[in-house]
Amino acid sequence: MFMVETIKWREFENFVEKKMEEEKIPGVAVAVSRQGELIYEKGFGYRDLKNKVPVTPNTIFGIASVSKSFTALGILMLEERGLLSINDPVVKYLPDFNVAGVKNLEAIKVYHLLSHTTGLAPMERKESLNRLSEHITYVSSKEHELLGNPGEYFSYCNDTFILLGAIIERITGKLFRRFITEEILNPLEMYRSTYSLEEINKYTDVSIPYDINSESQLEEKQWPLLGNYEVGGGIRSSVTDLLKYGNLYINEGRIKNGNKLISGETTKKMWRTPFSIIDDHGYGYGFQVTRNYHHNTIVEHGGGQPGVSSNFGFIYEKDLVVSVLTNVSNVSAKDLWLAAVNTALNFPIEEKRIKLKARPLNIDTFQEFIGVYDCKEGSVASLYIHDKSPVVEIGGTIFSLKSGMKDMLIIETTDSPLQFFRKGGKVWAMLLGTRMLIKRS
Repeated sequence: MFMVETIKWREFENFVEKKMEEEKIPGVAVAVSRQGELIYEKGFGYRDLKNKVPVTPNTIFGIASVSKSFTALGILMLEERGLLSINDPVVKYLPDFNVAGVKNLEAIKVYHLLSHTTGLAPMERKESLNRLSEHITYVSSKEHELLGNPGEYFSYCNDTFILLGAIIERITGKLFRRFITEEILNPLEMYRSTYSLEEINKYTDVSIPYDINSESQLEEKQWPLLGNYEVGGGIRSSVTDLLKYGNLYINEGRIKNGNKLISGETTKKMWRTPFSIIDDHGYGYGFQVTRNYHHNTIVEHGGGQPGVSSNFGFIYEKDLVVSVLTNVSNVSAKDLWLAAVNTALNFPIEEKRIKLKARPLNIDTFQEFIGVYDCKEGSVASLYIHDKSPVVEIGGTIFSLKSGMKDMLIIETTDSPLQFFRKGGKVWAMLLGTRMLIKRS
């Protein structure tokens, strides 16, 4: 049995090393636990390329949007204590909250913030804002693009998610980061996890963030100053610390000493009934959810920032927790994460979350999708015909397209779906990953 396990994880390590070479990933850390017991941990590559300092399982990385579930958990802890209800209007807790063009503000509930279903499109980032009260003013005083009514569409919106931090501060009287640290990080003994860059500079075994520049070379970056965006992306942590966090969900809200931090039923609210996006894939409260993965439920979240690509999650039915962190932007941490899940569960290592049925795309059918789509946050996708073939250009890279189900195109090399939306029969928007982009031309 030991030999079989060793061979299995050696195949996984070969998969990771191949991805690192293909995508120029300097360093990766992976940790896996089952039923609370560590079954695999390893550092790959370097946390510091210049000095050839290796990654370890304790190396601290940014985790970016993996932080969102910590904020969501904090909100549900307050609900369990009777201090709020996620079914309440946001204005009950933030009376100064407003959205231009929305007549009935009470229709926007706290759970809409948690699930990115407020009806607001992604907004221009304002990382100079450092007090959450300033973000309420930013969201409320500017005119932002509306996608639809609350609960009608899913689209990532970091700026409305930030309002959850403001709600926590208003209810508890504590700074947001202090509340999460005292109520979640410390009880879980996540002592190598922090929002503070000052603390990061005091730790040892900390990764250097990297980006790939225009010459396709790795370039050192400074840790980003996120301002209020720490609410949805500010934790720095290690893969071993994240296992402690993941086991909170596996253990029905119990922590190491057997005490309950929160009830199991409350934690399940974060992923049991997600907002449906495509097929069996949806978004809960700070977690992406894929149902029916070999009769299991994948609960996870990825993240990306300058110098960060991350993925964390668990398979509740199998008591399995997996965390993957890297120190470079825009690489496929989610593929490494799923490969670790597949290895632990004895599935084919390259098994996909969702199997989309793709077929050749007719040029005539493609015509109505042609155009430039974008959002104020900065994402842009251009669909056009290149060398007599339908393509999408994202971030300067051109991808071939195939046809999927109704109003869906599929990126051929990654099997990633592009879901399109219509008004009056005409295409007006596209879901690219987690963001709705509006068609401009």
